[in-house]
Amino acid sequence: MSVKIRLTRIGRHKDPFYRVVASDSRVARDGGCIEQIGTYDPKKGVEAADINEELALKWLNAGAIPSDSVKAMLSKKGIIAKYAAAKAKK
Repeated sequence: MSVKIRLTRIGRHKDPFYRVVASDSRVARDGGCIEQIGTYDPKKGVEAADINEELALKWLNAGAIPSDSVKAMLSKKGIIAKYAAAKAKK
């Protein structure tokens, strides 16, 4: 099973809102997820994204692959840098 960290849309028509989730890569975009990591409102921007750092690092250490948009969010929050530093220590 390949786990991805990606966005799941939950907003209304023409009013997007997303959850950042860890899910099986074979499941549909809005299908079941393993765990919710955070939320993202594109109207407020990436800086306002609410991401649980502990859960994100847990899934990255477990081998989850972030999508391009989530990877950009994690980079802006500094989570990718912490993951890389921890990985370099090992």
